[in-house]
Amino acid sequence: MQQFVDAAPGIRLWTEQRGAADAAPLLLIMGAQAAGVGWPEPLVDALAAHHRVIRYDHRDTGRSTWSFEEQPYRIADLADDVIAVLDGLGIDRAHIVGMSLGGMLAQMVLADHPDRLLSATLIGTMALSTTPYTRPDGSTVPADALPGIAPEVLELWARPVEDHGAAAEVERRIEHWRVLAGDQLPFDDAYFRAFEHRVIAHTGHHRVGTAHGRAEHDGMLRTDQLAKNEVPALVVSAPAEPVFPPPRPQHLAQCVRGAELVEIPGMGHALPPAVLTPLATAVLAHTGAVTGRDRLPAGDLPLVWAAATP
Repeated sequence: MQQFVDAAPGIRLWTEQRGAADAAPLLLIMGAQAAGVGWPEPLVDALAAHHRVIRYDHRDTGRSTWSFEEQPYRIADLADDVIAVLDGLGIDRAHIVGMSLGGMLAQMVLADHPDRLLSATLIGTMALSTTPYTRPDGSTVPADALPGIAPEVLELWARPVEDHGAAAEVERRIEHWRVLAGDQLPFDDAYFRAFEHRVIAHTGHHRVGTAHGRAEHDGMLRTDQLAKNEVPALVVSAPAEPVFPPPRPQHLAQCVRGAELVEIPGMGHALPPAVLTPLATAVLAHTGAVTGRDRLPAGDLPLVWAAATP
């Protein structure tokens, strides 16, 4: 079921719901400049077998309002949109799953609106905290000294994006995904090509949004609130992650009080077919929808559950 939600004056957000209407709600929050259909269909279907799954398009993505030029906003406003989606759909409390920027928005909601959450899962993101990272040997590292974005990703992001037509734009996005996916799993060109064609069809054009990169990032830190967290939280660690590489996930799990940590072998900053079953299993185990959290069908990548602290 698709419907639009009014998030702010002049701002409408596209939403889609899947699964039983009376199942526990689970809201998926995508990353920067990524539409809700960035959550792969097999993953959404796996989650919807147990939950009322909601995905939505951020402002300036997909079918939601594109208005940054006329109505500039802060990243913090995108976190407010999470609550606006829940309110607009009549949902009191929900499980949330956020990836990349979506994981940061999820942290802000975790800190500011814990009463609206059943649980939070954080994927491919960094801590909104100044708490130092504690290594296994007990030594500490300042948060701002942890490893940063890989040079090959920064080089891609620094290139000017020019419109040479839809076909050329798809090729640019495929190159982007090849780098983001990391080097530990075979890259599935056909999968990401079909994925981007679906995104463009959903959006209705191939233009590249830049609003989230230009939005003000002030007021995002939640150091104290995350340290006092009481909402069940799960951090997904991706060992091939080139944007927020290890030990960023371990640091995040230390910053969010009570958080569990799970590693999906081979995963980078992308959602290829190989990681979807273990990711769905981790999320569903965390929400309590399935039991036997470390048991997967034969042939699937194993999950590695670990402690967040030394």
